[in-house]
Order: sequence, then C-alpha cells, then structure tokens
Amino acid sequence: MKAWLKNNRGFVLFLLGMVLFRGAIADWQRIPTGSMLPTIQIGDHILLDRLAYDIHLPFSKTSMLKLADPERGDIVVFRSVAADKRLIKRVVAVPGDEVWMYNNRLFVNGESAVYQSHPSDTTSLPSHLFLETSADHQRVVRIQGVGLSNFDPVTVPAGHFMVLGDNRNASADSRVYGFVPRGEIMGRVERVLYSLNPEQFYMPRWSRFGESLLTGES
Repeated sequence: MKAWLKNNRGFVLFLLGMVLFRGAIADWQRIPTGSMLPTIQIGDHILLDRLAYDIHLPFSKTSMLKLADPERGDIVVFRSVAADKRLIKRVVAVPGDEVWMYNNRLFVNGESAVYQSHPSDTTSLPSHLFLETSADHQRVVRIQGVGLSNFDPVTVPAGHFMVLGDNRNASADSRVYGFVPRGEIMGRVERVLYSLNPEQFYMPRWSRFGESLLTGES
C-alpha cells in the first residue's frame, strides 16, 4: 500500500483536492424533480456556490465565517431537517418580512407581486407561465391549479427564510415544511453546469450548458 501511494501520490492528492473542493467551495447536484420549473429543468446539473454565504468546515454544517445572508430572489440549496433531504428553492422573504399568498398572488410586506403573461414555449404549458416581480426582483414562475395557492399572513422569524418553488402548485416548500433555518442553507445556485434530457435518452441540452439562472444574465 505504501508503495502504491508513493507511485500514485499525484493522483491521490488530486482526489483529495476534489473532495475538499466539493465539500467546502463548490458542488454540483442533479435536479430530479420539476419543483423549480421553468427556471430549472429536470435533468439539469446545477453548480452550487458554497462560499456565497459562509465558509464552512468541510463536510459539516459548521460555519467558520459568515460572509453574507441570503437575499430575496436567491436560489438556495439546503439540507431540510423537516423534509429529511436536500431541497432547492427560491428565497421570497427574509427575517422580519410579513408574507402571505392569496389566489396564487404573493404579498411581501403589504405589497403585491406584479404578474405578466410570459410568452414562452420552454415548457409544454406556456400559458401557465408568468413573469413575477416582487421586491425589485423578477423571475418566471409556473402557476397551474389551486393547490397551495393561499396562506394567511405570517412573519418570518429571526434566523429563518421563506422559500418557494418557481413551479408554485407543484412544490413542497415553506408552505409544507415551514421556514428554513439559516444554518440549513448550504449555498447559492447561480448557473446550470450541464443538462441531460431524461425524455430523450439523456441527450445533452447544449443550450443549457453554463446557462445563468440570474435574471438578465446569460
């Protein structure tokens, strides 16, 4: 074993470096569900920036240094204790915000989000896509049906965030699992690393390789 390690020291160091990189700096994750449609497609592999909010001890939830807090509009990955799995959602309200929803319309601090029809053919149901503007941030959301379309006013407690999926009526998010504690948030998602289409034998979606998930960027 000692001889093998000596002869393959460079390879071993490379593997250790990759493990530490994924554990502390950046990671990638496959998207298996449509809760963030149309922003994130099933089969996308997203790039997670682990340094967006904290410097973590590798492979732990321990923050060694806080860099920033999530903002409204950020797409975040978090280890949900309530759901017992990793989730990816969008932050719609931060600590101290009062938020509610009525007939699929989002209200934050008394101001209603503005909705405009979005003439997009990126999904099979383009008539259900809307450009939602809330708190000076825009995103395309999919609103179909009435499930989870209403909740009473609540105030986001200190150290927590409210998150929703962009596919509003097909997302288990804060409306199901409650507010997300700051300590569960692993990082911010800003870009698709690469994408494979499961409906076409996992052929690459070349147009989505490297695509920015930030409004107004490409």
